[in-house]
Amino acid sequence: MALKARLQREWRFVRGLRRTLGRVKSISLDSPNLICDDLEAAVAEHRDRPAITFEGRTLTYGELDAMANRFAHWAKSQGLRRGQTVALFMPNRIEYFAVWYGLSKVGVVTALINNQLAGLPLAHCLNICGANHVIVDAETSPVFEAARPLNERTLTQWVLGRAVGGQRDLGQALKSCSSLAPDRALREDMRARDTALYIFTSGTTGMPKAARITHVRAQLYMRGFAGSTGSNANDRIYVALPLYHATGGLCALGAAFLNGGSVFLRKRFSATHFWEEAAAEGCTMFVYIGELCRYLVNQPESEAETRHKIRMAFGNGLRPDIWPVMKQRFRIPEILEFYGSTEGNVSLFNFDGREGAVGRVPKWLRNRFNIRVIQFDVENEKPIRGPNGFCIECGPGQVGECIGKIGGEARAEFSGYVDKAASEKKVLRDVFEKGDAWFATGDLMRLDADGYLYFIDRIGDTFRWKGENVSTNEVAERLQAAPGVLQANVYGVEVEGTDGRAGMAALVVDPAFDIKAFGDHVTRELPTFAQPLFVRILPAIETTGTFKLRKMDLVADGFDPGKIKEPLYFHDPKKGYVKCTKAVHEKIVTGTVKV
Repeated sequence: MALKARLQREWRFVRGLRRTLGRVKSISLDSPNLICDDLEAAVAEHRDRPAITFEGRTLTYGELDAMANRFAHWAKSQGLRRGQTVALFMPNRIEYFAVWYGLSKVGVVTALINNQLAGLPLAHCLNICGANHVIVDAETSPVFEAARPLNERTLTQWVLGRAVGGQRDLGQALKSCSSLAPDRALREDMRARDTALYIFTSGTTGMPKAARITHVRAQLYMRGFAGSTGSNANDRIYVALPLYHATGGLCALGAAFLNGGSVFLRKRFSATHFWEEAAAEGCTMFVYIGELCRYLVNQPESEAETRHKIRMAFGNGLRPDIWPVMKQRFRIPEILEFYGSTEGNVSLFNFDGREGAVGRVPKWLRNRFNIRVIQFDVENEKPIRGPNGFCIECGPGQVGECIGKIGGEARAEFSGYVDKAASEKKVLRDVFEKGDAWFATGDLMRLDADGYLYFIDRIGDTFRWKGENVSTNEVAERLQAAPGVLQANVYGVEVEGTDGRAGMAALVVDPAFDIKAFGDHVTRELPTFAQPLFVRILPAIETTGTFKLRKMDLVADGFDPGKIKEPLYFHDPKKGYVKCTKAVHEKIVTGTVKV
């Protein structure tokens, strides 16, 4: 690389890093300054500016704050105390952010629950977060009611919108609540290390885990993206990601609200309407996950896709083949790819736009980062240790697990999950010296000679599909409850033209098995993103010497009927499960059938 180009690259990196660290360096675990204090300071500065628009309704910062205050006073009226939890089970709405912002003002924790969940997974999330109250709307109320018998405690349901029968009408209750800020004394003994939110994340096994999002972590997300994006009061951010996830609910909102900008919020993403809305609303930024970008690229060309004012797209999971298409076809000047996990202490930003990289740790700043990549035994799913018992760092070009050192600055802390045992499983000890502790991301990465990191894959039994992490063990458990299913082995397979991996299930079944009844069970028991796209019937499932299910050969076979002699099915979006013939396979790989 020529000297001038190298210097320009380093300048972009340093500028982005300084901008980000400048916003987070004052954050401290023992600070009395909480995330709601950050937000109240923004309200005081930008009170009359527009903050959020949803389905034709716009709230100013002052109006959004007043709404949040009503939720705070509602919590007080219900006798909710500091540290207690309220579950929030709703799709994106104009009130969504105001709920948890308001509850944080009186020290109440909000559990942000994926509104796509139902049945046992939903009940599990409600049970482990310890809530006694749940806020729903007309869309999610029936789903909650269906899962109610599985709850371990009695939850009081509050409906935003139209309450039915004996349900409690939260909108009506809020009318009698003050719009003035609650007394600051209600949280004066709190510190930034206290819990603000629970955000649920899929692990490699079992049900979703509740990650503890402390006020510090919420500040790191919101302040960090207010800095890294370089956003300002004139920016308007298009948000179509779910607010129960950190990317949409904290990163994108922080970039807007902490700099006086505004948010155009959508209930759910629509590739068809995206560019028209982005142009009409004057959006200057949008937040993405990789699959969202692929949907946009797969749309027919339109006049609106270059009529917009978008100057930056930021997010994670953008594949290298989509990256240049996004920039050139849609004329987006800057793409800011980042890497992080809800609960983790590893965060990376690709400030200088190297296509395909998730971030960079340059050699000359290596000791200022808590990030390393260590050699990893994928077959046995454990780090490789040398003769001295310590882990071995990867060299340029090697693939290994990305880890983050725990301790020191607030941004290096690991606050873990509600489940302490699950938290401990994510900690590696005695990694490079006796007594040290590192967070295991569970992600395989490759580091190049310039310090750029490239995401390779997830370790273990989790794959990503439709922007969601899917636990193969959890899906297999639900499938094995289906009539006629004796054993289920679930894994992810690559489908040409899509991001992530599609779910596939290899089943051992009895003679009474019926594929239609199985499809009905899948639809009823699993959220859309977790439903297997392909089903393969086997006479028996192979296991390893330690009785682990073998998956490598199954993954290699994929869904190719030329390799598979047993019955093979594809989940057609209109017909349900149908036989995956060579003709059907051809339609899938050529993109004729949408998956």
